[in-house]
Amino acid sequence: MFFRRKKPKLEAKKEIPDGLWIKCNSCGEILYRKELAKKLWICEKCGYHFKIDSRRYVSILTDEFNELFSEFSPVNSLGFRDYEEKLEKDYKKTGLKDAIICGEAEIGNHNVVLSCMDFFFRGGSMGSVVGEKVKLSILHAMNRKIPLIVVCASGGARMQEGILSLMQMAKTSATLNLLADARIPYISILTNPTTAGVMASYASLGDIVIAEPGALIGFAGPRVIRDTVREELPPGFQTSEFLLEHGMLDAVVPRDRLKETLIGILDFFKS
Repeated sequence: MFFRRKKPKLEAKKEIPDGLWIKCNSCGEILYRKELAKKLWICEKCGYHFKIDSRRYVSILTDEFNELFSEFSPVNSLGFRDYEEKLEKDYKKTGLKDAIICGEAEIGNHNVVLSCMDFFFRGGSMGSVVGEKVKLSILHAMNRKIPLIVVCASGGARMQEGILSLMQMAKTSATLNLLADARIPYISILTNPTTAGVMASYASLGDIVIAEPGALIGFAGPRVIRDTVREELPPGFQTSEFLLEHGMLDAVVPRDRLKETLIGILDFFKS
């Protein structure tokens, strides 16, 4: 007599939702997304700083934040093909009208004007709206007689706006001269990446310039420079640590210490 072997009942396979885990771009460690968020998107194994959006910087750095100049939206002045569609796509992705959010904020016991760029909107590129909002933030800091802080994250000027985007370099730099004449402090925070037209204008003009660890900072990219000069570049070229070593930054500060560092600097300026 033969007996049919009964197959054990298998429990239904549990589906693991997508996006629970994320791989570190530096060391390859697999990280639990919720824990990574608690650690401010810093890899616990190697200290790599993931890119984060402008609203996360606002939540990390401020106790209160009241947005300003939110009514501004970019226009396709040069008739660049597909520009409107690209702007709409980034608006749906980020909830932002352009690559910067500005407002009056409280950090510790200090009132400041804070502008945070957002790399997830057109690569943080600077067009007319970004330049205008930076200018208005500077003027608002002057009128309120409170410090200005700008968190920079950008691939440079926005190509879809051509010369209009390049004009923002001169406009923001000239307006910062007025802030300096008024003896109002300006703190620039450079994140990964801060390059090209933004770095060549307001990002590098702070009274205090600090950067996050491992950030790419410079004008042209390393590959472009290497192909132009036909020479090997030094190890770590254009990283925040390299720039600090060569006297181009005041400090390199991990993201989880940025707020306390800002409070210390603001205390110093107030004393």
